[in-house]
Amino acid sequence: MSDPSFFNSELFRLGLIPLLIFFARVADVSIGTIRIMFISRGMRTISSLLGFLEILIWLVAISQIMKNLTNITNYIAYAAGFGMGNFVGISIERKLSLGNLMIRTVTRKNGAELVKFLRSKGYGATGVNAEGTTGPVKIIFTVVRRKDVEKVIEIIKKFNPNAFYTIEDIRLVAEHKIFPVHTPYRNLFQRFTDIFQKRK
Repeated sequence: MSDPSFFNSELFRLGLIPLLIFFARVADVSIGTIRIMFISRGMRTISSLLGFLEILIWLVAISQIMKNLTNITNYIAYAAGFGMGNFVGISIERKLSLGNLMIRTVTRKNGAELVKFLRSKGYGATGVNAEGTTGPVKIIFTVVRRKDVEKVIEIIKKFNPNAFYTIEDIRLVAEHKIFPVHTPYRNLFQRFTDIFQKRK
């Protein structure tokens, strides 16, 4: 059986409780960051589940602070966990690379060749002739998966290192055939999120 004196000891009050608060905050803020990412993509079910888990963990952390209001270490642990949670959450979001982006490229040279090359690689590309401040340009619209952004940017720079481009987050893509075909063995998390997207 647990020794009641241990839970009243200085080690538990000044050491273990702050650690519990710190890791609880890291967990709930990380989950909150990912939840916002899913909300922005309209994934209601998984966002709701993550929201439930986030608040449950937060309640554990705040309840420990309320029980130990005189311990300043708890406040420091709470703030440190919040900061680290943001870092961890953003890092996880980058690793997941979920969602789609639109790359808008403005180039004065090799525009037609760039469109042709992007299409040959399986990327949907739409080229529009336009007039820029320095003369005729071609505007190229390309919708890509987030994990493919770096590859497409490398292609753009290969054709024109001075090309101007912007990247925008998009919520929904109606036609999925514009993406290149990848290996059929996708990770389990991607399959999981695809299921929830179909349920919307």
